[in-house]
Parts: sequence; C-alpha cells; structure tokens
Amino acid sequence: MNPELLRSASAHVLVDDVEVPVLTDDAAHHLFRVLRMRDGEPVTVTDGRGAWRACRTLGSDLEPESEVAAEARRSNTLTVACAIPKQDRPEWIVQKLTELGIDRIVLLHAERSVVRWSDDRGAKQLAKLRRVAAEAVQQSRGVWLPVVCGPVDASDVLPTAVAAEPGAPPIGPGVDTIAIGPEGGWSRVELEVAAGTASLGSTVLRVETAAIVAAARMIMHTE
Repeated sequence: MNPELLRSASAHVLVDDVEVPVLTDDAAHHLFRVLRMRDGEPVTVTDGRGAWRACRTLGSDLEPESEVAAEARRSNTLTVACAIPKQDRPEWIVQKLTELGIDRIVLLHAERSVVRWSDDRGAKQLAKLRRVAAEAVQQSRGVWLPVVCGPVDASDVLPTAVAAEPGAPPIGPGVDTIAIGPEGGWSRVELEVAAGTASLGSTVLRVETAAIVAAARMIMHTE
C-alpha cells in the first residue's frame, strides 16, 4: 500500500481492529463533530500495532477502501526513561516522543526527584499520558503506539540504560535505552550503577528538552 495515503487522508484514527474498523465514541465525535467530515472523505485507521488501512466515511461509520497493510517495527526497541518533571511537562514529553516514533516511555523516580507520584496519582497520570500518546499517534499519522509506563525507581532502569550526563562522550550507535535525570542531576550512586553515560550537548538541558534530543539522536543512529 502506498504510504502517501497515510499523509493524504483527511484524518487518521485508532481502532481496535483494522479488519473490521469500528469507531470509538471519541473518534466518531472528532471526525463528525469536530472535523465535520462528510460522506466519502478519506480516513486511515490503525490499531497502533503496525497495521493500517485506508477507509472512507459512510454515514457515522467507516467503509474500508484498501487491503490491510503492516509496517514492520524496528529491530531494536528504543526507550526513553526520564525523571518526572513539574506541571504539564510529562504530557509534552509523551506527545513529542510519540511523534518521533519512540517505542517505550518510562517515568522515573530518581534520588533527587522533586516530583513523585503516589500509586493513585500515578495511575491517573498514566491514563492521561496514554491518551496523549494515542492523540499524538493519530496527529502524526503513526501506526505504532508507544508503551507508556511507570513510575519506577531509577535504580531499576539504570543498569540497562545509558544515563544522560554533561561532559560524557556523545550518544553513539548501539544505544537503545537512555535515562534522563531530574533537574538536580543524577546522584553519584545512580551514575555508578548506570550501564554507561552520554552527553546530549555542551549545555545543561531541561528534562523535556533532553528527552527529545536523546530520542532524536538514538533514531539518527538507528535509521
């Protein structure tokens, strides 16, 4: 199937099954109330697991117009783990990492973290962030929905991750998991248990900026 269909369609929405695409209430509201789409307009659908197909609107439903296509996932899973920043910045991070095509996003509690989520708050925040990821997949015409998880202790992630640290060598090929520390930086103990360290540039970046730079550099070495 021509990938240009993904970009030329009037809209792109997530469905449970691309074989039998059924709109959720939210997707139907977005297409017919927000975008005011009419019969016959092109829409692409994806299950967020690599499958997608072209459809057209028909009444309040969708009519398939093409066979199902599948986009292979990259061979290595790219993960960005980051300490939870303040205010609405976690939503911004998830949105942008989803647009870039990161496979897994992990929220961390580090030793110097200022923001920590309790179990109840964490569950609510994760639900919100997963909705943000779904919206970002639709906006960016993606077909792979990232895993969004956490919060977990940084010590559980660092042994298999490269920690972003000023003054270290730059990110090179072969890095598929990078961890971004809190505004106060990593502790000595955390750096000692990390699988390695890598610099994101000559300046000290905020958490959200560092997450995007790290993602872009990993992708650059992968594709």
